Amino acid sequence: MGRQGIRCNVVAPGLVLTQTATEAVRDDLAKRIRRNPSGLLGTPDDIAASVAYLLSSDAAFINGQVISVDGGITMR
Repeated sequence: MGRQGIRCNVVAPGLVLTQTATEAVRDDLAKRIRRNPSGLLGTPDDIAASVAYLLSSDAAFINGQVISVDGGITMR
């Protein structure tokens, strides 16, 4: 559908620090932060910013991609 101006991309978030997720991994939080190459865990704003970028004209040539927004935990 690219010729019709329709792009299809996926945002694959890592652990996002919502209230529910934070409560679920409370005992494990420090270990998860240490394991992440960025030393951070995501926030809802991190995911929203990635989606906003993909929706912008700056990302017009990005199509058919899975974008991992996880601080580098899935680096290859």
